Amino acid sequence: MRRILLLISLFPLVGIAQYNTDRLVTIGRSALYYEDYVLSIQYFNQAITVKPYLYEPWFLRAVAKYHLDDFSGAEYDCTQAIDRNPYVVGIYELRGLTRIQQEKFKEAISDYNRALTFTPDNRSLWHNRVLCHIQNEDYDAALLELDTIQQRWSQYAPAWNMRADVRMQQNDTLLAVEALEKSLELDPYDGKTWAMRSIISLSRSEWKGAEQQLDQAIHLLPRQGGYYINRALARYNQNNLRGAMADYDAALDLEPNNFLGHYNRGLLRADVGDDNRAINDFDFVLRLEPDNMLALFNRAVLLDRTGDLRGAVRDYTKVIDEYPDFHTGILYRARCYRKLGMTQQAELDEFKVYKAQLYQHLYGIQANKGRRSQRKRSDLDPDKYNQLVVADEQEPEREYQSDYRGRVQNRKADIELLPMYALSLQPQQSEVTPSHPFDAMVEELNHLQVARPLFVSSQHATLDSRHSADYFAYIDSLTTVINNIHSTQTVAPLLLARAVAYTVVQDNEAAIEDLTTCLGIDTASCLAVWQRAVCQTRIMRVSMSEGKGVELAAASVMSDLSHALRLSPRHVYLLYNRGCLKALQQDYQGAIADFSEAIQCDEHMAEAYYNRGICYIQNGQTAEAIGSLSKAGELGIYQAYSIIKKYRNNGTK
Repeated sequence: MRRILLLISLFPLVGIAQYNTDRLVTIGRSALYYEDYVLSIQYFNQAITVKPYLYEPWFLRAVAKYHLDDFSGAEYDCTQAIDRNPYVVGIYELRGLTRIQQEKFKEAISDYNRALTFTPDNRSLWHNRVLCHIQNEDYDAALLELDTIQQRWSQYAPAWNMRADVRMQQNDTLLAVEALEKSLELDPYDGKTWAMRSIISLSRSEWKGAEQQLDQAIHLLPRQGGYYINRALARYNQNNLRGAMADYDAALDLEPNNFLGHYNRGLLRADVGDDNRAINDFDFVLRLEPDNMLALFNRAVLLDRTGDLRGAVRDYTKVIDEYPDFHTGILYRARCYRKLGMTQQAELDEFKVYKAQLYQHLYGIQANKGRRSQRKRSDLDPDKYNQLVVADEQEPEREYQSDYRGRVQNRKADIELLPMYALSLQPQQSEVTPSHPFDAMVEELNHLQVARPLFVSSQHATLDSRHSADYFAYIDSLTTVINNIHSTQTVAPLLLARAVAYTVVQDNEAAIEDLTTCLGIDTASCLAVWQRAVCQTRIMRVSMSEGKGVELAAASVMSDLSHALRLSPRHVYLLYNRGCLKALQQDYQGAIADFSEAIQCDEHMAEAYYNRGICYIQNGQTAEAIGSLSKAGELGIYQAYSIIKKYRNNGTK
């Protein structure tokens, strides 16, 4: 039996895969599921080359390109898929999304029209078509379709949001408010609806109401930097400078390159005398927009205040060159010249202003008029240099509905377990802990130096074309060596190494074949059983995402993990992996027990604390979940804190 298994392993799989299109598509799907988009495209390329008349590889390659923001390429692939099979609704839906991203709204509407002839009860298609009408400024058509949607789905809150959007575009804020109030009656937990309502309040200068609405929006969607920017404006206009400053800080923590956040925080810091940090903000703004004269003038004023007179003159001069009649700037520069002892230049500036305007109050530093005013970003009037900046148009967020948005794994779950530990060709990367996960069996195998060193990792790094080519070449080199070896004992570690390489390039089925052959040679190879369980789990997760039954696969994985634990009792990574499998099967109590045992073996295993916390949440044990997640956060998994914040006050979902 060992000889037969060895002969099977030595048969070159590359030649088979070249013609086995189903296998290529399956591997590509797996890579797509795990967000290895560049790698998945390579597999779909091969499938298209072998059988260009099949629609599925074209369609799946379009999905990968869509996630890589190659919208024109994705549109082309969708068109090719439709030419081969014009009866698949999902292709029209995806092509519609790619066209929306390219602002081809009429063409997107055409796609949705065709898709709705096949599935007239698909509410997502109706939803997206209405948004396309709005973007196309065909408001009457949008309202007619909204009437239809609301007749068919009377409790559908987003329809009222879209109706409010139309009314806002028509400048009918009264009807827009009515629509939003109705939406909030149906779904008071939609943060985007509260944010839309706040836009109207801000436009009416209803600062207190806007702040309250944004409080709700931020409570429900705490990671949206724009909400903090808008609430800062509302607080600023109520003289709550401390609150406004806190909001700008929060916004910039979330969106470090936010122009409005840095510009307005700079003004606010200047208001309270925090001049040096205000200069830092305007320095950042000027790195983003070197020709922003109002930011340059504000920096000049601050440099003037802090004693950098030559720097201030430099900035004042650039602004005055751009706006020769900006009298405030000319007077400020004159004052700098006098401080520097450059009397002649100061008098020239003062005389220039004197000739233009003979009003005495222009000779002093002007009071900060209109401190509570704001200007639109496109308003470049230099006299408004000290006014807060707001976006030109506060458009409501238009969210298109699609299964292609976001991670596949997160379509049904708001929180996700961390993945299993596996053998890898790449060390685990961590900014918190410089050391890598250690396993004695892996180190012993590496000492044999039969192939590249192996690592233990719970991460799966996505591959670009260069790295994937390197791994494919490595697989080919291992295959050549394996084909020239006739000793089963010598070939076993090479088969294990090739299996790990196959795992990296998402060919889990080929990896399982190698690992099974390896176990035929050495039934006590704990590493081979461990890796095979991981590969089977990865295939199982893809099948679960497609709605397929996985009971037999789960039983096979459990058998492998139990076998591995008999070979290596209390092995921390195997205990952790078994906990992950039980959690996938919704056996949360069993998963908690395994994660707890793993923690007993290694009290610094952050992933075990994190996954145990998730299982506690699913099991309704909020207090225990918070304790476990807190420890995970302490050990470096910082996303645990956002989950703690969510569930501390709301209880379990």
